[in-house]
Amino acid sequence: MQTSILFKALAVAGAVSLAACGGGGDEPAGATTAASVTTSGTKSGGLSTTAQRLSVGFTEAGVHDPSVIRANNQYYVFGSHLAAAKTPDLMNWTKIADGVNAANPLIPNVAGQLAETFAWAQTSTLWAPDVIRLDDGKYYMYYNACKGDSPRSALGIAVADHIEGPYVDKGIILKSGMWGQASHDGTIYDATKHPNTVDPNVFRDQKGKLWMIYGSYSGGIFILQLDPANGMPLPGQGYGKHLLGGNHSRIEGAYVLYSPQSKYYYMFTSFGGLDSFGAYNMRVARSRNPDGPYLDGKGTDMATVKSDPSKPLFDDASIAPHGQKLFGNHQFALASGETGTPLGYVSAGHNSAFYDAATKQHFLVFHTRFPNMGEMHELRVHQMFINEDGWPVVAPLRYVPLSKGKEVPVSVSATAAAGTYKFVNHNKEITAHVVPSQVVRLGKDGKVTGAVKGTWAHRGENNVALTLDGSTRQYRGVLSRQWNSNANAFTVTFSVQNAEGVSLWGVRTGN
Repeated sequence: MQTSILFKALAVAGAVSLAACGGGGDEPAGATTAASVTTSGTKSGGLSTTAQRLSVGFTEAGVHDPSVIRANNQYYVFGSHLAAAKTPDLMNWTKIADGVNAANPLIPNVAGQLAETFAWAQTSTLWAPDVIRLDDGKYYMYYNACKGDSPRSALGIAVADHIEGPYVDKGIILKSGMWGQASHDGTIYDATKHPNTVDPNVFRDQKGKLWMIYGSYSGGIFILQLDPANGMPLPGQGYGKHLLGGNHSRIEGAYVLYSPQSKYYYMFTSFGGLDSFGAYNMRVARSRNPDGPYLDGKGTDMATVKSDPSKPLFDDASIAPHGQKLFGNHQFALASGETGTPLGYVSAGHNSAFYDAATKQHFLVFHTRFPNMGEMHELRVHQMFINEDGWPVVAPLRYVPLSKGKEVPVSVSATAAAGTYKFVNHNKEITAHVVPSQVVRLGKDGKVTGAVKGTWAHRGENNVALTLDGSTRQYRGVLSRQWNSNANAFTVTFSVQNAEGVSLWGVRTGN
Protein backbone atom coordinates (compact mmCIF):
# COMPACT_ATOMS: atom_id res chain seq x y z
CA MET A 1 0.00 0.00 0.00
CA GLN A 2 2.79 2.44 0.86
CA THR A 3 4.48 1.69 -2.46
CA SER A 4 1.24 2.33 -4.34
CA ILE A 5 0.73 5.65 -2.55
CA LEU A 6 4.30 6.71 -3.33
CA PHE A 7 3.84 5.77 -6.97
CA LYS A 8 0.66 7.84 -7.27
CA ALA A 9 2.25 10.74 -5.50
CA LEU A 10 5.20 10.71 -7.88
CA ALA A 11 2.91 10.54 -10.88
CA VAL A 12 0.80 13.47 -9.71
CA ALA A 13 3.84 15.56 -8.85
CA GLY A 14 5.54 14.72 -12.12
CA ALA A 15 8.66 13.57 -10.29
CA VAL A 16 9.18 10.70 -12.66
CA SER A 17 12.76 10.10 -13.83
CA LEU A 18 12.25 9.10 -17.44
CA ALA A 19 15.89 8.38 -18.37
CA ALA A 20 14.57 7.89 -21.87
CA CYS A 21 15.35 8.74 -25.49
CA GLY A 22 17.48 11.79 -24.94
CA GLY A 23 20.79 10.16 -25.78
CA GLY A 24 23.77 10.30 -23.50
CA GLY A 25 27.52 10.15 -23.61
CA ASP A 26 29.74 11.99 -26.03
CA GLU A 27 29.09 11.68 -29.73
CA PRO A 28 31.99 9.69 -31.23
CA ALA A 29 34.01 11.24 -33.98
CA GLY A 30 33.72 9.54 -37.35
CA ALA A 31 36.02 6.53 -37.34
CA THR A 32 36.95 4.35 -40.26
CA THR A 33 37.92 0.70 -40.08
CA ALA A 34 38.81 -1.31 -43.15
CA ALA A 35 39.99 -4.77 -44.10
CA SER A 36 41.01 -6.18 -47.45
CA VAL A 37 40.07 -9.83 -47.53
CA THR A 38 39.71 -12.83 -49.76
CA THR A 39 36.72 -15.11 -49.32
CA SER A 40 37.29 -18.58 -50.66
CA GLY A 41 36.19 -22.11 -49.97
CA THR A 42 34.25 -23.38 -46.97
CA LYS A 43 37.08 -24.55 -44.73
CA SER A 44 36.63 -21.87 -42.09
CA GLY A 45 33.16 -21.41 -40.72
CA GLY A 46 31.25 -21.99 -43.93
CA LEU A 47 32.78 -19.03 -45.78
CA SER A 48 31.43 -17.78 -49.05
CA THR A 49 32.26 -20.18 -51.85
CA THR A 50 32.72 -17.29 -54.25
CA ALA A 51 36.41 -16.44 -54.54
CA GLN A 52 36.64 -12.68 -54.80
CA ARG A 53 38.70 -9.84 -53.42
CA LEU A 54 36.66 -7.55 -51.19
CA SER A 55 37.54 -4.31 -49.45
CA VAL A 56 35.26 -3.99 -46.45
CA GLY A 57 35.25 -0.63 -44.70
CA PHE A 58 33.06 1.16 -42.20
CA THR A 59 32.85 4.85 -41.37
CA GLU A 60 31.09 5.15 -38.02
CA ALA A 61 28.81 7.86 -36.68
CA GLY A 62 26.85 8.38 -33.50
CA VAL A 63 23.19 9.37 -33.94
CA HIS A 64 21.01 8.44 -30.99
CA ASP A 65 17.48 7.16 -31.71
CA PRO A 66 17.97 7.02 -35.51
CA SER A 67 14.95 7.37 -37.78
CA VAL A 68 15.68 6.36 -41.37
CA ILE A 69 14.45 7.82 -44.65
CA ARG A 70 15.71 7.39 -48.22
CA ALA A 71 16.30 10.47 -50.39
CA ASN A 72 18.74 11.55 -53.10
CA ASN A 73 19.90 7.94 -53.56
CA GLN A 74 21.11 7.86 -49.97
CA TYR A 75 19.80 6.82 -46.58
CA TYR A 76 19.44 9.53 -43.97
CA VAL A 77 18.96 9.12 -40.24
CA PHE A 78 17.68 11.82 -37.90
CA GLY A 79 18.09 11.50 -34.15
CA SER A 80 18.07 13.16 -30.74
CA HIS A 81 19.85 16.48 -30.15
CA LEU A 82 19.16 17.47 -33.78
CA ALA A 83 21.79 15.01 -35.02
CA ALA A 84 21.67 13.58 -38.54
CA ALA A 85 23.84 11.48 -40.84
CA LYS A 86 23.68 9.97 -44.31
CA THR A 87 25.09 6.94 -46.11
CA PRO A 88 25.11 5.58 -49.68
CA ASP A 89 25.70 1.97 -48.62
CA LEU A 90 24.48 1.46 -45.02
CA MET A 91 28.12 1.03 -43.96
CA ASN A 92 29.83 4.41 -44.30
CA TRP A 93 28.17 7.36 -42.56
CA THR A 94 28.73 11.10 -42.91
CA LYS A 95 27.50 13.33 -40.08
CA ILE A 96 25.60 16.34 -41.46
CA ALA A 97 24.26 17.91 -38.26
CA ASP A 98 24.58 17.69 -34.49
CA GLY A 99 23.62 19.71 -31.46
CA VAL A 100 20.71 22.03 -30.67
CA ASN A 101 22.55 25.24 -31.42
CA ALA A 102 22.58 28.19 -33.81
CA ALA A 103 25.08 26.50 -36.12
CA ASN A 104 22.88 23.46 -36.82
CA PRO A 105 21.79 23.64 -40.49
CA LEU A 106 18.61 21.61 -40.02
CA ILE A 107 16.63 24.26 -38.09
CA PRO A 108 18.26 27.71 -38.29
CA ASN A 109 17.73 29.88 -35.23
CA VAL A 110 16.39 26.78 -33.49
CA ALA A 111 16.14 28.52 -30.09
CA GLY A 112 14.01 31.26 -31.60
CA GLN A 113 11.90 29.08 -33.89
CA LEU A 114 11.11 26.54 -31.18
CA ALA A 115 10.93 28.99 -28.26
CA GLU A 116 7.41 27.88 -27.34
CA THR A 117 8.46 24.21 -27.44
CA PHE A 118 11.47 24.74 -25.18
CA ALA A 119 9.47 26.93 -22.78
CA TRP A 120 6.75 24.32 -22.37
CA ALA A 121 9.14 21.37 -22.03
CA GLN A 122 11.51 23.34 -19.77
CA THR A 123 14.55 22.14 -21.69
CA SER A 124 17.04 23.35 -24.27
CA THR A 125 17.44 20.17 -26.31
CA LEU A 126 15.37 17.96 -28.60
CA TRP A 127 14.63 14.27 -28.49
CA ALA A 128 14.01 11.62 -31.17
CA PRO A 129 12.41 13.07 -34.35
CA ASP A 130 11.01 11.50 -37.49
CA VAL A 131 11.14 12.84 -41.05
CA ILE A 132 8.75 11.90 -43.86
CA ARG A 133 8.09 13.27 -47.34
CA LEU A 134 4.42 14.02 -47.95
CA ASP A 135 2.44 14.39 -51.17
CA ASP A 136 3.39 18.05 -51.61
CA GLY A 137 7.01 16.97 -52.05
CA LYS A 138 8.14 18.67 -48.85
CA TYR A 139 9.88 17.02 -45.92
CA TYR A 140 8.09 17.09 -42.57
CA MET A 141 10.14 16.79 -39.41
CA TYR A 142 8.16 15.71 -36.34
CA TYR A 143 10.34 17.09 -33.55
CA ASN A 144 9.84 16.80 -29.79
CA ALA A 145 11.25 18.09 -26.53
CA CYS A 146 10.88 16.73 -22.99
CA LYS A 147 11.78 17.99 -19.54
CA GLY A 148 13.28 14.57 -18.85
CA ASP A 149 12.45 14.05 -15.18
CA SER A 150 8.72 14.17 -15.98
CA PRO A 151 6.56 13.65 -19.08
CA ARG A 152 6.18 17.38 -19.70
CA SER A 153 6.74 17.41 -23.44
CA ALA A 154 5.82 19.13 -26.68
CA LEU A 155 5.67 17.59 -30.15
CA GLY A 156 5.56 19.72 -33.29
CA ILE A 157 6.20 19.90 -37.03
CA ALA A 158 8.84 21.71 -39.08
CA VAL A 159 8.85 21.64 -42.90
CA ALA A 160 11.61 21.88 -45.51
CA ASP A 161 11.90 21.77 -49.29
CA HIS A 162 15.06 19.68 -49.06
CA ILE A 163 15.88 16.69 -46.86
CA GLU A 164 18.89 18.45 -45.30
CA GLY A 165 16.87 21.55 -44.50
CA PRO A 166 16.44 24.28 -43.60
CA TYR A 167 13.27 23.31 -41.72
CA VAL A 168 10.73 25.98 -40.76
CA ASP A 169 8.55 25.48 -37.69
CA LYS A 170 4.80 25.04 -38.19
CA GLY A 171 4.00 24.79 -34.50
CA ILE A 172 3.22 22.36 -31.68
CA ILE A 173 0.58 19.69 -32.29
CA LEU A 174 0.59 17.80 -28.97
CA LYS A 175 1.57 18.50 -25.36
CA SER A 176 1.79 16.37 -22.23
CA GLY A 177 2.53 16.81 -18.54
CA MET A 178 -0.05 19.53 -17.92
CA TRP A 179 -0.42 18.74 -14.22
CA GLY A 180 -3.87 19.46 -12.83
CA GLN A 181 -5.14 20.65 -16.20
CA ALA A 182 -7.26 19.18 -18.97
CA SER A 183 -5.28 17.16 -21.51
CA HIS A 184 -5.98 16.67 -25.22
CA ASP A 185 -8.78 14.19 -24.52
CA GLY A 186 -10.55 16.60 -22.17
CA THR A 187 -9.71 14.78 -18.94
CA ILE A 188 -7.17 15.86 -16.32
CA TYR A 189 -3.71 14.72 -17.36
CA ASP A 190 -2.74 11.45 -15.66
CA ALA A 191 0.82 10.26 -16.34
CA THR A 192 -0.09 6.63 -15.64
CA LYS A 193 -2.55 6.49 -18.55
CA HIS A 194 -1.89 9.49 -20.80
CA PRO A 195 1.14 9.50 -23.13
CA ASN A 196 4.39 11.37 -22.97
CA THR A 197 4.25 13.17 -26.33
CA VAL A 198 7.68 12.14 -27.64
CA ASP A 199 9.29 9.63 -30.05
CA PRO A 200 7.04 10.07 -33.12
CA ASN A 201 7.09 7.80 -36.15
CA VAL A 202 4.93 8.82 -39.10
CA PHE A 203 4.04 6.25 -41.76
CA ARG A 204 1.59 5.47 -44.54
CA ASP A 205 -0.49 2.32 -44.50
CA GLN A 206 -1.25 0.19 -47.55
CA LYS A 207 -4.38 2.24 -48.28
CA GLY A 208 -2.48 5.51 -48.25
CA LYS A 209 -3.69 6.70 -44.85
CA LEU A 210 -1.17 8.62 -42.76
CA TRP A 211 -0.50 7.68 -39.12
CA MET A 212 1.71 8.76 -36.25
CA ILE A 213 2.71 6.34 -33.51
CA TYR A 214 4.37 7.91 -30.47
CA GLY A 215 4.82 7.79 -26.68
CA SER A 216 7.24 6.75 -23.98
CA TYR A 217 7.01 5.41 -20.44
CA SER A 218 4.06 7.20 -18.71
CA GLY A 219 0.80 5.98 -20.28
CA GLY A 220 2.49 4.07 -23.08
CA ILE A 221 2.40 4.01 -26.87
CA PHE A 222 -0.44 5.67 -28.83
CA ILE A 223 -1.40 6.12 -32.49
CA LEU A 224 -3.13 9.00 -34.27
CA GLN A 225 -4.39 9.38 -37.83
CA LEU A 226 -2.96 12.40 -39.66
CA ASP A 227 -4.15 14.57 -42.53
CA PRO A 228 -1.90 13.74 -45.51
CA ALA A 229 -2.40 17.25 -46.91
CA ASN A 230 -0.70 19.04 -44.01
CA GLY A 231 0.62 16.34 -41.67
CA MET A 232 -1.58 17.50 -38.80
CA PRO A 233 -3.71 15.17 -36.62
CA LEU A 234 -7.27 14.73 -37.80
CA PRO A 235 -9.66 16.43 -35.35
CA GLY A 236 -11.51 14.73 -32.53
CA GLN A 237 -8.94 12.04 -31.65
CA GLY A 238 -7.51 13.41 -28.42
CA TYR A 239 -4.29 11.52 -27.86
CA GLY A 240 -5.44 8.74 -30.18
CA LYS A 241 -5.64 5.00 -29.61
CA HIS A 242 -3.60 3.27 -26.91
CA LEU A 243 -1.53 0.36 -28.25
CA LEU A 244 0.96 -0.65 -25.54
CA GLY A 245 2.23 0.15 -22.06
CA GLY A 246 1.13 2.25 -19.13
CA ASN A 247 1.84 2.90 -15.45
CA HIS A 248 5.31 4.16 -16.45
CA SER A 249 6.38 0.93 -18.17
CA ARG A 250 9.88 1.28 -19.58
CA ILE A 251 8.67 0.97 -23.18
CA GLU A 252 9.40 3.54 -25.88
CA GLY A 253 10.77 4.25 -29.35
CA ALA A 254 7.84 2.83 -31.33
CA TYR A 255 8.30 2.31 -35.08
CA VAL A 256 5.96 0.61 -37.57
CA LEU A 257 7.09 -1.29 -40.67
CA TYR A 258 4.82 -3.04 -43.17
CA SER A 259 6.22 -6.15 -44.84
CA PRO A 260 4.88 -7.04 -48.32
CA GLN A 261 6.28 -10.52 -47.71
CA SER A 262 4.12 -11.34 -44.69
CA LYS A 263 1.45 -8.62 -45.11
CA TYR A 264 1.79 -7.73 -41.43
CA TYR A 265 2.41 -4.36 -39.81
CA TYR A 266 5.22 -4.77 -37.28
CA MET A 267 5.40 -2.47 -34.26
CA PHE A 268 8.94 -2.25 -32.93
CA THR A 269 9.61 -0.85 -29.45
CA SER A 270 12.51 -0.75 -26.99
CA PHE A 271 12.04 -2.15 -23.50
CA GLY A 272 14.26 -1.02 -20.61
CA GLY A 273 16.54 2.01 -20.28
CA LEU A 274 18.79 3.52 -22.92
CA ASP A 275 22.10 3.85 -21.05
CA SER A 276 24.85 1.27 -20.66
CA PHE A 277 23.23 -0.15 -17.53
CA GLY A 278 19.63 0.35 -18.69
CA ALA A 279 19.15 -2.98 -20.54
CA TYR A 280 17.54 -1.57 -23.71
CA ASN A 281 16.31 -4.39 -25.94
CA MET A 282 14.18 -4.30 -29.07
CA ARG A 283 10.89 -6.16 -29.29
CA VAL A 284 8.21 -6.52 -31.92
CA ALA A 285 4.49 -7.26 -32.16
CA ARG A 286 2.33 -7.48 -35.27
CA SER A 287 -1.10 -6.67 -36.67
CA ARG A 288 -3.02 -6.87 -39.92
CA ASN A 289 -4.11 -3.28 -39.31
CA PRO A 290 -1.90 -0.18 -38.92
CA ASP A 291 -3.65 0.87 -35.72
CA GLY A 292 -3.69 -2.57 -34.14
CA PRO A 293 -4.42 -4.48 -32.10
CA TYR A 294 -0.79 -5.62 -32.05
CA LEU A 295 -0.17 -9.15 -30.74
CA ASP A 296 2.93 -11.10 -29.79
CA GLY A 297 3.65 -14.74 -30.59
CA LYS A 298 1.52 -15.96 -27.68
CA GLY A 299 -1.44 -13.90 -28.90
CA THR A 300 -1.19 -11.32 -26.12
CA ASP A 301 -2.77 -7.99 -27.02
CA MET A 302 0.07 -5.56 -26.31
CA ALA A 303 -2.45 -2.95 -25.15
CA THR A 304 -2.77 -5.03 -21.97
CA VAL A 305 0.99 -5.04 -21.32
CA LYS A 306 1.89 -2.48 -18.67
CA SER A 307 3.61 -2.15 -15.32
CA ASP A 308 1.88 -3.18 -12.10
CA PRO A 309 1.09 -0.01 -10.09
CA SER A 310 1.42 -1.97 -6.85
CA LYS A 311 5.09 -2.64 -7.61
CA PRO A 312 8.04 -0.22 -7.48
CA LEU A 313 8.25 2.50 -10.11
CA PHE A 314 9.44 1.32 -13.54
CA ASP A 315 8.44 -2.26 -12.83
CA ASP A 316 10.08 -4.42 -15.53
CA ALA A 317 8.93 -7.79 -14.24
CA SER A 318 5.37 -7.28 -15.50
CA ILE A 319 6.38 -6.42 -19.06
CA ALA A 320 9.41 -8.70 -19.61
CA PRO A 321 7.40 -11.81 -20.65
CA HIS A 322 5.72 -10.01 -23.55
CA GLY A 323 6.63 -9.15 -27.13
CA GLN A 324 9.05 -10.93 -29.46
CA LYS A 325 12.52 -10.00 -28.21
CA LEU A 326 14.83 -9.53 -31.18
CA PHE A 327 18.03 -9.37 -29.12
CA GLY A 328 19.59 -7.91 -25.99
CA ASN A 329 23.02 -7.42 -24.41
CA HIS A 330 25.53 -9.98 -25.68
CA GLN A 331 29.13 -10.57 -26.72
CA PHE A 332 30.61 -13.20 -29.03
CA ALA A 333 33.86 -14.70 -27.72
CA LEU A 334 36.80 -14.86 -30.11
CA ALA A 335 37.10 -18.26 -31.73
CA SER A 336 40.37 -19.85 -32.82
CA GLY A 337 42.00 -17.70 -35.50
CA GLU A 338 39.81 -14.66 -34.85
CA THR A 339 41.27 -11.29 -33.88
CA GLY A 340 40.19 -7.84 -32.76
CA THR A 341 37.65 -6.67 -30.21
CA PRO A 342 35.02 -9.35 -29.64
CA LEU A 343 31.75 -8.31 -31.26
CA GLY A 344 28.81 -7.49 -29.06
CA TYR A 345 26.19 -4.88 -28.15
CA VAL A 346 24.95 -3.20 -25.00
CA SER A 347 21.57 -1.45 -24.76
CA ALA A 348 20.96 -1.56 -28.50
CA GLY A 349 17.67 0.05 -29.34
CA HIS A 350 15.33 2.83 -30.41
CA ASN A 351 15.33 1.47 -33.91
CA SER A 352 13.81 2.36 -37.20
CA ALA A 353 13.40 -0.11 -40.08
CA PHE A 354 12.76 -0.24 -43.80
CA TYR A 355 11.97 -2.59 -46.64
CA ASP A 356 13.91 -2.31 -49.90
CA ALA A 357 11.40 -3.18 -52.61
CA ALA A 358 14.11 -3.51 -55.28
CA THR A 359 16.09 -6.18 -53.41
CA LYS A 360 13.22 -7.47 -51.24
CA GLN A 361 15.33 -7.04 -48.10
CA HIS A 362 14.26 -5.90 -44.64
CA PHE A 363 16.65 -3.80 -42.54
CA LEU A 364 16.88 -2.73 -38.90
CA VAL A 365 18.60 0.59 -38.07
CA PHE A 366 19.47 1.35 -34.44
CA HIS A 367 21.99 2.85 -32.07
CA THR A 368 24.02 0.73 -29.70
CA ARG A 369 26.56 0.88 -26.91
CA PHE A 370 29.28 -1.73 -26.51
CA PRO A 371 30.71 -3.99 -23.78
CA ASN A 372 33.15 -2.13 -21.50
CA MET A 373 32.87 1.11 -23.48
CA GLY A 374 30.51 3.14 -21.30
CA GLU A 375 28.05 5.50 -22.96
CA MET A 376 29.80 5.77 -26.34
CA HIS A 377 27.30 4.81 -29.02
CA GLU A 378 27.24 4.30 -32.79
CA LEU A 379 24.81 3.49 -35.58
CA ARG A 380 24.38 -0.09 -36.73
CA VAL A 381 22.38 -1.67 -39.56
CA HIS A 382 21.42 -5.36 -39.62
CA GLN A 383 19.43 -7.28 -42.18
CA MET A 384 16.18 -8.87 -41.05
CA PHE A 385 14.40 -11.92 -42.42
CA ILE A 386 10.80 -13.11 -42.08
CA ASN A 387 10.63 -16.63 -40.65
CA GLU A 388 8.09 -19.34 -41.44
CA ASP A 389 5.82 -18.10 -38.67
CA GLY A 390 5.76 -14.57 -40.09
CA TRP A 391 8.08 -12.97 -37.52
CA PRO A 392 11.16 -10.88 -38.24
CA VAL A 393 14.46 -12.35 -37.10
CA VAL A 394 17.64 -10.25 -37.10
CA ALA A 395 20.95 -11.33 -38.61
CA PRO A 396 23.55 -11.68 -35.82
CA LEU A 397 26.20 -9.52 -37.56
CA ARG A 398 26.06 -6.03 -39.06
CA TYR A 399 25.12 -5.65 -42.70
CA VAL A 400 27.70 -6.01 -45.44
CA PRO A 401 26.46 -6.84 -48.96
CA LEU A 402 27.67 -10.16 -50.33
CA SER A 403 28.55 -8.45 -53.60
CA LYS A 404 28.94 -4.90 -54.81
CA GLY A 405 26.45 -5.50 -57.58
CA LYS A 406 22.77 -6.33 -57.35
CA GLU A 407 21.80 -8.23 -54.21
CA VAL A 408 20.85 -11.83 -54.93
CA PRO A 409 19.65 -14.46 -52.46
CA VAL A 410 22.43 -16.85 -51.47
CA SER A 411 21.45 -20.40 -50.66
CA VAL A 412 22.79 -22.00 -47.48
CA SER A 413 22.49 -25.77 -47.74
CA ALA A 414 22.19 -28.21 -44.86
CA THR A 415 25.76 -29.27 -45.54
CA ALA A 416 27.02 -25.68 -45.28
CA ALA A 417 24.96 -25.11 -42.13
CA ALA A 418 26.37 -28.10 -40.24
CA GLY A 419 29.29 -27.09 -38.03
CA THR A 420 30.42 -25.34 -34.85
CA TYR A 421 28.88 -22.02 -33.81
CA LYS A 422 29.23 -19.21 -31.33
CA PHE A 423 25.76 -19.31 -29.79
CA VAL A 424 23.73 -16.70 -27.86
CA ASN A 425 20.38 -17.22 -26.14
CA HIS A 426 18.81 -13.75 -25.80
CA ASN A 427 16.12 -14.99 -23.34
CA LYS A 428 13.31 -12.61 -22.24
CA GLU A 429 14.99 -10.76 -19.39
CA ILE A 430 15.38 -7.01 -19.16
CA THR A 431 18.86 -6.99 -17.68
CA ALA A 432 22.14 -5.13 -17.96
CA HIS A 433 23.99 -8.45 -17.89
CA VAL A 434 25.99 -9.05 -21.07
CA VAL A 435 25.25 -12.60 -22.20
CA PRO A 436 28.46 -14.36 -23.30
CA SER A 437 28.40 -16.68 -26.28
CA GLN A 438 28.67 -20.41 -25.82
CA VAL A 439 29.78 -23.16 -28.21
CA VAL A 440 27.25 -25.41 -29.91
CA ARG A 441 27.44 -27.75 -32.86
CA LEU A 442 24.83 -28.46 -35.50
CA GLY A 443 25.66 -32.00 -36.49
CA LYS A 444 25.18 -33.56 -39.90
CA ASP A 445 23.00 -36.10 -38.09
CA GLY A 446 20.50 -33.38 -37.13
CA LYS A 447 21.58 -33.21 -33.51
CA VAL A 448 22.47 -30.09 -31.54
CA THR A 449 25.30 -30.65 -29.06
CA GLY A 450 27.54 -28.56 -26.85
CA ALA A 451 26.24 -25.89 -24.45
CA VAL A 452 22.66 -26.80 -25.40
CA LYS A 453 21.26 -30.05 -26.77
CA GLY A 454 18.43 -30.88 -29.09
CA THR A 455 17.76 -31.28 -32.79
CA TRP A 456 17.86 -29.09 -35.86
CA ALA A 457 16.50 -29.32 -39.39
CA HIS A 458 17.05 -27.49 -42.67
CA ARG A 459 13.58 -26.66 -43.99
CA GLY A 460 14.42 -25.40 -47.48
CA GLU A 461 14.89 -21.86 -48.82
CA ASN A 462 17.37 -21.08 -46.03
CA ASN A 463 14.75 -21.80 -43.36
CA VAL A 464 16.00 -23.60 -40.29
CA ALA A 465 14.38 -24.95 -37.12
CA LEU A 466 15.85 -25.86 -33.73
CA THR A 467 14.20 -27.83 -30.95
CA LEU A 468 16.08 -27.72 -27.67
CA ASP A 469 15.78 -30.37 -24.97
CA GLY A 470 13.38 -29.33 -22.24
CA SER A 471 11.41 -26.95 -24.47
CA THR A 472 8.16 -27.62 -26.27
CA ARG A 473 8.49 -24.49 -28.41
CA GLN A 474 10.30 -24.88 -31.71
CA TYR A 475 12.61 -22.07 -32.79
CA ARG A 476 12.17 -21.12 -36.44
CA GLY A 477 14.34 -18.79 -38.44
CA VAL A 478 16.73 -18.22 -41.28
CA LEU A 479 20.26 -19.19 -42.32
CA SER A 480 22.33 -16.52 -44.04
CA ARG A 481 25.91 -15.49 -44.76
CA GLN A 482 27.11 -12.46 -42.79
CA TRP A 483 30.39 -10.58 -42.50
CA ASN A 484 32.38 -11.61 -39.41
CA SER A 485 34.92 -8.83 -38.91
CA ASN A 486 36.76 -10.87 -36.26
CA ALA A 487 37.45 -13.49 -38.94
CA ASN A 488 37.69 -11.13 -41.92
CA ALA A 489 35.29 -13.36 -43.83
CA PHE A 490 31.66 -14.08 -44.60
CA THR A 491 30.34 -16.95 -42.53
CA VAL A 492 27.10 -18.86 -42.09
CA THR A 493 24.83 -17.59 -39.34
CA PHE A 494 21.40 -18.48 -38.00
CA SER A 495 18.77 -16.38 -36.28
CA VAL A 496 15.74 -18.20 -34.88
CA GLN A 497 12.82 -17.32 -32.63
CA ASN A 498 10.01 -19.17 -30.86
CA ALA A 499 6.42 -18.28 -29.98
CA GLU A 500 7.51 -17.24 -26.49
CA GLY A 501 9.48 -14.43 -28.09
CA VAL A 502 12.94 -15.82 -27.36
CA SER A 503 15.62 -15.39 -30.04
CA LEU A 504 18.75 -17.52 -30.54
CA TRP A 505 21.76 -16.49 -32.62
CA GLY A 506 24.59 -18.54 -34.07
CA VAL A 507 27.78 -17.52 -35.90
CA ARG A 508 29.64 -20.44 -37.49
CA THR A 509 33.30 -20.74 -36.62
CA GLY A 510 34.37 -24.14 -37.94
CA ASN A 511 33.46 -27.67 -39.00
